[in-house]
Amino acid sequence: MIKKIEIAIEEFDNINDLSEDDKELIIKAKEIAKSAYAPFSKFFVGAAIRLKNGKIITGNNQENVAYPSGICAERTALFYAGAQYPQEAVLSMAVAVFKNEEYAKQPVTPCGSCRQVMLETENRFQHPMRVIMVGEEKIYVANSVKDLLPLSFDSL
Repeated sequence: MIKKIEIAIEEFDNINDLSEDDKELIIKAKEIAKSAYAPFSKFFVGAAIRLKNGKIITGNNQENVAYPSGICAERTALFYAGAQYPQEAVLSMAVAVFKNEEYAKQPVTPCGSCRQVMLETENRFQHPMRVIMVGEEKIYVANSVKDLLPLSFDSL
């Protein structure tokens, strides 16, 4: 038996094709990416999340010479939001990359560890999290983390 899994990712060519809320998150993610601490990889990632209460939380990757002691931008933002606003669902997240003095041309997707944390956040609040993966030439949007991690580990 073969099980077929389908995911849905929207693709946009231009930031102006998105809502004002999405544009605001993208701008914040791009801004915070530039101040990431990435002396080893030189891969500067920024994430901006919008909470149900309207607050926007940002985070960026923080590397450490004692690899893998660093943390990705997505988890930095989500863990801060969980600590400071534990009752607020995450409605959406934008992720942007700055490398070699320019923003990535194509969208960069979250790593596996981030996807798992994002899914648990989505499940915790029983509310889908819109994920906006930003590139200068294309933007991908998933309306749920389940589209980024279809065969997820979600219970013990």
